[in-house]
Amino acid sequence: MAKLSNPLAFTPLPVSIFTTIVYAALFVALIVVHVTIPTAPNSPPHGINITEAWRDLQRLTRSYHPYNTRSNGLVRDFLLERIETLISQNSKNTSSKSQEQTLKAPHGSVAASNARVFIFNDEVSNLTFSSDSKSLRAGTSVYFEGTNILVYIRGLEDDPTEWWREKDGKPSGKGGVLVNAHYDSVSAGYGATDDGVGVVTILQLIKYYTAEGNTPKKGIVALLNNGEEDYLNGARAYSQHPISKFPHTFLNLEGAATGGRASLFRTSDTEVTKAYKGSPYPFGSVISADGFEAGLVRSQTDYVVFNGILGLRGLDVAFIDNRARYHTDQDDTRHTSKDSLWHMLSAAIETTKALTGDTGDEFEGERGEGLVSSGNGSQGVWFDLFGRAFAVLEAHTMFALSVTLLVVGPIALLLTLFGLYKADKFYIFTGGRLYHHPDGDEEIPLYGWRGFFRYPFIVVASSAVPVAFAYLLTKYNALIVHSSEWAVWSMMFSSWIFVAWFLSRIADFARPTALTRIYAYFWTVLIAWALLVMNVVFEKHMQLGGGYFALFYFASAFVSAWISYLELFALSRKSKFCHEKMESSRRDSMSASQALSPEASEQGPKDATPQDGDEEPEEATESTSLLGRNGRTTFANYSRTDNEGVTIEDQENEIVGKAGKWFGDEQEWSSSLPRWTWILQLLLSVPINVILLGQLGFLIVEGLHQTGSDGTSTFIIYLFMSIITILLFIPLLPFIHRFTWHVPIFLLLVLIGALAYNLSAFPFSTQNRLKIYFQQSVDLETGNNTIFLTGLPPYIHTIIDSLPSAVGGPVDCTAASSGLAISDNRLTCRWSGLPPNVLNEKPPVSRSSRHYRTWLSYNATLITPNTARFHFSGRQTRACRLEFSHPIYDVDVHGSSHSDDRFPKIPSGGSKELRLWSRTWEKAWTVDVRWSDAVEGMEGSVVCLWNDGNGKAVPALDEVRHFAPGWVAVSNLQGGLVEGRKSFTL
Repeated sequence: MAKLSNPLAFTPLPVSIFTTIVYAALFVALIVVHVTIPTAPNSPPHGINITEAWRDLQRLTRSYHPYNTRSNGLVRDFLLERIETLISQNSKNTSSKSQEQTLKAPHGSVAASNARVFIFNDEVSNLTFSSDSKSLRAGTSVYFEGTNILVYIRGLEDDPTEWWREKDGKPSGKGGVLVNAHYDSVSAGYGATDDGVGVVTILQLIKYYTAEGNTPKKGIVALLNNGEEDYLNGARAYSQHPISKFPHTFLNLEGAATGGRASLFRTSDTEVTKAYKGSPYPFGSVISADGFEAGLVRSQTDYVVFNGILGLRGLDVAFIDNRARYHTDQDDTRHTSKDSLWHMLSAAIETTKALTGDTGDEFEGERGEGLVSSGNGSQGVWFDLFGRAFAVLEAHTMFALSVTLLVVGPIALLLTLFGLYKADKFYIFTGGRLYHHPDGDEEIPLYGWRGFFRYPFIVVASSAVPVAFAYLLTKYNALIVHSSEWAVWSMMFSSWIFVAWFLSRIADFARPTALTRIYAYFWTVLIAWALLVMNVVFEKHMQLGGGYFALFYFASAFVSAWISYLELFALSRKSKFCHEKMESSRRDSMSASQALSPEASEQGPKDATPQDGDEEPEEATESTSLLGRNGRTTFANYSRTDNEGVTIEDQENEIVGKAGKWFGDEQEWSSSLPRWTWILQLLLSVPINVILLGQLGFLIVEGLHQTGSDGTSTFIIYLFMSIITILLFIPLLPFIHRFTWHVPIFLLLVLIGALAYNLSAFPFSTQNRLKIYFQQSVDLETGNNTIFLTGLPPYIHTIIDSLPSAVGGPVDCTAASSGLAISDNRLTCRWSGLPPNVLNEKPPVSRSSRHYRTWLSYNATLITPNTARFHFSGRQTRACRLEFSHPIYDVDVHGSSHSDDRFPKIPSGGSKELRLWSRTWEKAWTVDVRWSDAVEGMEGSVVCLWNDGNGKAVPALDEVRHFAPGWVAVSNLQGGLVEGRKSFTL
């Protein structure tokens, strides 16, 4: 029971129990946040109907509906009908107009209108733009005809006129808020979370803000754009609508995966981020925005158009979990939930309420030519805490705090060390101390260096293990993280803890020391200081805020180290301890000498005198001592003192009184160290770092662990996990040498099981499928058709071997090339497969070259030696493109609107490809192009696309879906499911 006499003592049992409880509780809380979704309420806010929103989502996702399909038009008709129904339920004072009517309205002043809601069915906007945006491949130009749906809900403080009717009309007032989602899907996905949840969220926002009592102070523009999946076309087309001049801020709702919580992806500035702070379940970190800023995330959303081109300030909210289902047939309502819908919807409600309720000048001010006058904000740092609280700080505030702490922290520690030196209690960095006495100088060992070098050795050795496992997994089972990220986390965590404990126990057994915590915090401060310096550099020169944890990491390490230094003031002065030690040694030597002396042993019994008053007093004489035989001599009453004036007798009593208080075989002088301060250090250094780093690590891995099928190297993911593991458990090192064996041995068993599983388990399942990419190309002149399937080896070979059309025939595989992947480890395999039936002709249909030629007709003529005109049209399509052997430097699509200086038609290096989308079917295109005078003639191809994966239009795609293993998901490459091409020479 003696061990339990002080439940807070720095002894094995309390340390093991309290440390385990703290880490376990924090990790359980973080994991719960990342694997669960807040439950949708039974009684949502007034004006919101979650059941109705869910039914709308089911209706939207009945079929694949990319821009270039008939089903896309059906979705658009449904949305227009739903918007009118929702508004009519809430208000009878609604004005419904098409943009065509608006643009044709006479110019000049417009009388004030009492209408609150305006619906714009935009079938006019079109735009020609180029690949200046990093969302497009270099050397590409695009012409797009938009079919967006816009709803303007007039705010209480908005301009009361219909200013958009004027040719160059501009709104007065302080602008409004844009809320955006896209209603098109990809050819291989139903679009439930990309972006059906965003669409139905906007429908509910329209219902909410048109309900009685919910009219916003500043107006809202609800944009349902079409064509986001094809180069963000819909958002660019929105820029041509006059209502685009009104919003100053925006909220973009998106899906970069298919479930979980909707994460705050990125924001433009601190001020607009604060609007998200009121969300009931905030989720996200600024590190995701850093991924875009640093170019590590190459895919894009409509955010880059609204913020980067139009100048609005806003937020990007998107789903990031279950990316394996993204752009596949599992992006459906069966694989999402009402809870996910509510998570995005609740965030959208609170964010728009904050933005529309801000009537100050925060979002006012000139930004530059061609940009909305939304003012300039400050760079922000933001992150959630357990999905319940949200922290928002200005980056320059974080920078100032970081720089201050980098200077003040070390100075404070040095001053404390100086104080210890002046107080003669500087036991650290001290091997021993010379003691002066008449017989000569003698060094008293203090063992103050003991434990100094073990910490860096243990850190390096422990950290090498998860890094080695990162290499091991990459080599032998690189994609296990795809389906089993928690097994990888378990392996990383358990390996680091066990190795650190094992090495610490060996070191503590061989050379026990009371300075373990002090030296551990000494080295932790150095590591944390270096991290903070790196963060300051990244923040200053690269405007990256994702290293915010480094500020708290250093602050907690600094305070904990400072406490360790302050503990030393409780020790005896070194001179006092050395004096005590020396006198104790002399007494021990004298006692030993007397015990071994022959005279003493022989005479003792005979000369023994009676005790306790039995001795007869001797007769007093002149020479008799005044105190008698048993009294002290006169000189014995004056004890010798050390330099500090403390009597040896008092020191003897102090030593005796403290005997046994030091732990085990640690230094004797440590007996007076406080025994409870470790709890304070544990609570200061562990929770804040586990919360911040755990949230950061789990969030990033949640978004990236299934990107390996896109061709990205998974070693980056494993290395990131190992780094997070190291940083998470470095604060444990000051205490781990006190751990009992129970928890580390349990973690050793976890490590063995997790390692065996991670090295041997198959990485894919029906719930975590491997994504492959399909495309079919038809030479419309020869009738040859080729199937392209892109995926990771060796799995792509297994998949192709299961397809009847590929068995027995030649299959050619080459390295894939993608402009969107940081590195691409995939193969593209091609073979002659089943012919397509994109015209939906009933069999029997001839598959001769003559039949295919009717799919696309074109005529190309030279106007001048370096100018050509193309006339072409494709059957049952509204998407085509021109490919050129040499760059073109000018393009004119007949019937297009005037050019917009914000959107250059041709990139600086010219375009080798022109992509065209029409809102009408089988459009007859007329396009003029010009190339360099130095180029004689031009070669290339005229291509038309077919994207409809519904029905039996693409038998080769159906074959892959039917015969491929159940752990395979099929998506589409950029462009159409089927491409038909004819070549030209000029």
